[in-house]
Amino acid sequence: MSHPEAPTRRAVTRAYLGALFAVVVWGGSFIATKVAVRQADPFTVICLRFGIGIPILFAAVARRGEFTWPGWRAVGQFVAIGTLGITLHQWLQVTGLVTAQASTTAWIITATPLTIALVGWMALGERLGWHQWAGIGLGTVGVLLVVSRGEWSSLAAGSFGSIGDLLVSLSTITWALFSVSSRKALQRHAAAPMMLYVMAGGWFMSAVPWVLAGGLGRVSALDPSGWTAVVFLGVLC
Repeated sequence: MSHPEAPTRRAVTRAYLGALFAVVVWGGSFIATKVAVRQADPFTVICLRFGIGIPILFAAVARRGEFTWPGWRAVGQFVAIGTLGITLHQWLQVTGLVTAQASTTAWIITATPLTIALVGWMALGERLGWHQWAGIGLGTVGVLLVVSRGEWSSLAAGSFGSIGDLLVSLSTITWALFSVSSRKALQRHAAAPMMLYVMAGGWFMSAVPWVLAGGLGRVSALDPSGWTAVVFLGVLC
């Protein structure tokens, strides 16, 4: 019986470097967003970011020959998913970063898998063991510890950190709903083309009101550091 070959040292190194790069980019996304929203409003940042990212994803999908027309019904579903995951979710998270600290936001977002587990349990009937429930409880305590900055008395008094902390916390729910909705759609559609339609649909639902409200005139508020942050988000995130 043949056995699979062990990965070479080079392959292992590349895997570790890839994981490290992903972590650095993920962490840097909160800092970049914080830089951008200091100069422009959240909708401007969102529309520019995905306005950069969508053509890049389209080029990648087209180059691999994966671009197909899924039909109007599927496109409508993708737009609905995009409205949830791009328009609403990004608005909550980016608006939250106007007042929330980037480091606090990163800690709150790490609780997203817990929210996904709960949504999967409620919406899909996925079973959760006692250890998973314990993890959800422990993670919830951790989030409360972060947003209260260790002052439990503030939670007892009804204070939940800043308004930004609250918005970022709500964004974990929208992302969980987005993930569950996407999981169902991915059972019938290829990942890359589907995400292209999802991103384009969500961007369209954000861009139309942004343009009608004079958003194009607010682009000039970005200086070179702001544009660097937006391009970082659009290309790498």
